[in-house]
Amino acid sequence: MTTLYLFGSAAPPVFEVADVISDAQQRGWDVCLGLTPSAARWLEKDVPELERLTDHPVRSEYKLPGQPDVWPKADVILLAPATFNTINQWALGITSTFVVGVVAEGIGKRIPTVAMPCVNAAYAQHPQFDTSVETLRTAGVTVLYGAGGFEPNQPGERLPYPWRLALDAVAGRTA
Repeated sequence: MTTLYLFGSAAPPVFEVADVISDAQQRGWDVCLGLTPSAARWLEKDVPELERLTDHPVRSEYKLPGQPDVWPKADVILLAPATFNTINQWALGITSTFVVGVVAEGIGKRIPTVAMPCVNAAYAQHPQFDTSVETLRTAGVTVLYGAGGFEPNQPGERLPYPWRLALDAVAGRTA
C-alpha cells in the first residue's frame, strides 16, 4: 500500500481535508495527516475524527529526540493547500514547522512531492512567490500553480479548490 503524507496549511480548503482523505483512501493509499500549527488550530475539534479516519495520529509538531516515529515511511507527499507563507518558507529552507521540515527534507530524500498553493492574486504579485515556486520546481517538486493547476483568486473570493488535480498528480508521481 502506498503511504501518502497529506500536509495542509491554514487556507480555507483545509476544512475539506476529511473528504480528501476519503478520496485518497479510495485510491488505495494509507494517509497520514500533518498540519501547520495554524491549520491544526483551525481543525482542532476535528482531530479525533481525522485520526479515526486515517488510523494515524494527526501531527503538527516535531517529535522529541528519542521518540519513535508514529507514521510509516512516506512513499509520496502532497502539500495542499499550501499558503504563501508555507511555499516561501519551504523554498528558503526555513524549517521552523513540522510540515515544512518534512517537505524540505523530502527533497533530499527524493520522496516524490506535489504541492498546490492556495494564494490570492495580491499575494501572488509579491516577487518572492514566483521565485519560490520556481525554486521548488527546480528541486523536483511538482507545483500545481498557474495554467493546469491552482490559479489565484481575488482577495476575499472563494472558488472551488481543485483537489482532484492534486490527487491525480500524486497518482502520477507514484505510477
